[in-house]
Amino acid sequence: MSGGLLFRGGRLLDPRHGVDGVRDVRVQDGRVAAVAPSLTVPPGAEVVDASGLWVLPGLVDLHVHLREPGEEGKETILTGSRAAVAGGFTTVVAMPNTRPVNDAPGVTAFVLQRAREAGLCRVLPAGAITRGLKGEELTDFGALQAAGCVCITDDGRPVMSAGIMRRALQWSCQFGLPVMVHEEDLTLSAGGVMTEGLRASRLGLRGIPASAEVAMVARDLVMLEEVQRARLHVAHVSCEASVRLIREARRRGLPVTAEVAPHHFSLTDAAVEGYDTHARMNPPLRLDRDVAALREGLADGTLDAVATDHAPHGVLDKQVEFSRAMNGVVGLETALPLTLALARQGTLPLLRAVEVLTAGPARCFGLPAGHLGVGAAADVTLVDPDERWTVDAAAFESKSRNTPFQGMEMTGRVVQTWVEGRRVFARARKGRQG
Repeated sequence: MSGGLLFRGGRLLDPRHGVDGVRDVRVQDGRVAAVAPSLTVPPGAEVVDASGLWVLPGLVDLHVHLREPGEEGKETILTGSRAAVAGGFTTVVAMPNTRPVNDAPGVTAFVLQRAREAGLCRVLPAGAITRGLKGEELTDFGALQAAGCVCITDDGRPVMSAGIMRRALQWSCQFGLPVMVHEEDLTLSAGGVMTEGLRASRLGLRGIPASAEVAMVARDLVMLEEVQRARLHVAHVSCEASVRLIREARRRGLPVTAEVAPHHFSLTDAAVEGYDTHARMNPPLRLDRDVAALREGLADGTLDAVATDHAPHGVLDKQVEFSRAMNGVVGLETALPLTLALARQGTLPLLRAVEVLTAGPARCFGLPAGHLGVGAAADVTLVDPDERWTVDAAAFESKSRNTPFQGMEMTGRVVQTWVEGRRVFARARKGRQG
């Protein structure tokens, strides 16, 4: 559009630049051209009335499973992208545990091509640490980076061999690639289906001790101290002790970042009552003290990002006995209101709640996203902060319906999502509800 675009009269929340106030945002050629309390409408510009709305930088999710290639019945890059933009996400990082595994440049190229064809959000591939996610042989990190991978991870599986993990940290230094780790000691978690504790015993379900996660976090932080040019990113932190270890490591200056999923800071193992398979995930839902520690970690900066760990599954994967159900929940379309709930409850300042969905995750991987400063890509999420709505999985853009939040009332909803000044999602605005 020759005249560009003007977002007018919205409350801009841009944590990276410390902005919280009514601003106009002018966009030209897909980039932010100006931000001010009041801007003149350029000739021929499209004006987007943002009055009564929050204007956020496009949200960034470091951890999604889009299932393509290989499991397109659960999700595709197209349907996952639709879910992302409906949830306000303009950049997502796609995990490599596809079929085939993204452990070679050809698979990376396929993911990027499918993302271009979808034409919605940015899909940034993550490459595998080890070939086939088997934990035995390192992939070619340089080739994966050259093909477009922004991090390396065996997410879905831990790297059980300390020797392989140490070499991965060393080799990643050559390319500046963050190493995302799924922290789980399989010798401790084997056969477990929910967190260890009184509820697991009462339900007759085998428990997973916190030490299955915490011991691996400790192991990798010890190795990071020896390989300090590496960048470690701890995925889906769920335990109080993990938060404590990461906090201590950061105080000592170790280059570690970490993320938490909305289900882990919103729910406890009580959600498993009734053997609800939508509450089965890995790592499992934990205890009250863990939820409190995760929220504190977000508040004090120990945890940098909220990441959904969006994990679509088909009906037959969940409508089985709890012990046989697949792990994982979809999360792209509920992450924003669940995070904003922390601000409404007073757990997080509002700008911090926005930061952990925008500038925080972008900073973890060094991504050029998550803010609306002049010159930035015009990735914009417009939010009605007061809209109340009830989660109806049948209405999700995702191909899958496996959410533990079905029927829950949420407050705050995405109205529009823009990527580089191009509207990729719009929802009709509803009247305010008291």
